[in-house]
Amino acid sequence: MKKTALITGANKSIGFETARQLAQQGYFVYIGSRDLAKGSAAAAKLHAEGLSSVAALQLDVTDPASIAAARASVSSLDVLINNAGISGGFPQPASTTTSALAREVYNTNVFGAMDMVGAFIDLLHQSPEPRIVNVTSLLGSLTLHSDPRWKFYAIKGGAYGPSKSALNAYTVALAYDLRDTPFKVNAVCPGHTATDFNRHNGPGSVEDAAAIIVKYATIGADGPTGKYFSNDIPDRGESPW
Repeated sequence: MKKTALITGANKSIGFETARQLAQQGYFVYIGSRDLAKGSAAAAKLHAEGLSSVAALQLDVTDPASIAAARASVSSLDVLINNAGISGGFPQPASTTTSALAREVYNTNVFGAMDMVGAFIDLLHQSPEPRIVNVTSLLGSLTLHSDPRWKFYAIKGGAYGPSKSALNAYTVALAYDLRDTPFKVNAVCPGHTATDFNRHNGPGSVEDAAAIIVKYATIGADGPTGKYFSNDIPDRGESPW
């Protein structure tokens, strides 16, 4: 039976390429998109490439009603990729970042992911090999942010980085909660990639960014869980927390 994956924020950039690569591996992929028209256009593009096992799904992770409607439309699920995210805009000095901005960023980057897990965990439990990938950033690493030698040491903010630190912490807790099950739950940083998210400022390609997400979305029973991996670590290795 064909495995099924759901990707939030998948109508463009890394999420879209992740959908393409999973479809190429034989998965049926739901392209989650806040704007259904944009999601449908993305699905049509993949259909034109011969990837017919793709469907658009209206999904706003900050809207409980949207999540509930999406859940009602999905009957089975093997892979959940929490890819939707916002930066809140940069620069983002911690001393002037407002709690309103932080809440906006957390609503998508943290609470949206948590609500998606809550809504779809029952379906994932029915899969023989359930996988959850929380798409994060090295800007969420407290260890790296404390090291003046780190190349991104000066890129700090009051909302975005802390939201990814919170997502990482949630990933650890979720993996522990599911430790005696077939679940594999990991935080994955696609690396410094040129996308709309950062005004196309980055050396990485969306193809490479998606590849590391797909790697941990499709790992076998002997794969890791509760870990933090990044394309910006040599050999796509494990990142310090």
